[in-house]
Amino acid sequence: MLKICIIIPAHNEAKTIGPLVQTLKKNNLDVLVIDDGSSDDSRLIAENAGANVLYHQEKKGKGFSLQEGFSYALQKNYDAVIAMDGDGQHDPRDLPRFLTLAEKYPVSVINGSRMEDHQGMPWLRYLTNRFMSILISSVCGQRIADTQCGFRYIHCAILKGMNLRCNDFEIETEILMKACQKGFIVWSVPVKTIYQDERSKISPLKDTVRFFGYFLREVFNREK
Repeated sequence: MLKICIIIPAHNEAKTIGPLVQTLKKNNLDVLVIDDGSSDDSRLIAENAGANVLYHQEKKGKGFSLQEGFSYALQKNYDAVIAMDGDGQHDPRDLPRFLTLAEKYPVSVINGSRMEDHQGMPWLRYLTNRFMSILISSVCGQRIADTQCGFRYIHCAILKGMNLRCNDFEIETEILMKACQKGFIVWSVPVKTIYQDERSKISPLKDTVRFFGYFLREVFNREK
């Protein structure tokens, strides 16, 4: 049985973080929430629901939070991590799909894919995700159905050798590209698409520029 830590970066998720953590704890899962400078009660709610919580006084970015969570998991000798978002977009009922495949292929990356059932996903986000997934898959040398989905399993043996530098949403791409560079397989499992009335934390212009900046640097450095 793999020892797994669920890692949840959160910024102002007071409405959703409590029920998410409670559900995970009912399934006997270890949960770490990284409260990234929230101005609401996300930290207190997560703690009361049973999560371990790391807290930033100021917002440092999703990538920074994930890196901190990965370091925590390595220090605590977990076998693997599963990253989830704290805004309710990732359904805990999809976790058995990750866990079943992880038992078969433990030292790998298992990525959630919303592409099989994308009903409810804003069309612009769907087209952007498809384009980015095709682009990144071509560089990685293997098909990754939904490269921008942050619902993913990563074995800690992969994290130990991974020098992550991205501090925001482009970390989703960085993890995949660096895992593939080292020869690890990225599997995909279907997950539900859940969009409520929340406003996306992704800035279409700023984060797209960041993505292409990272992507081009990575490709250029690889070709040297």
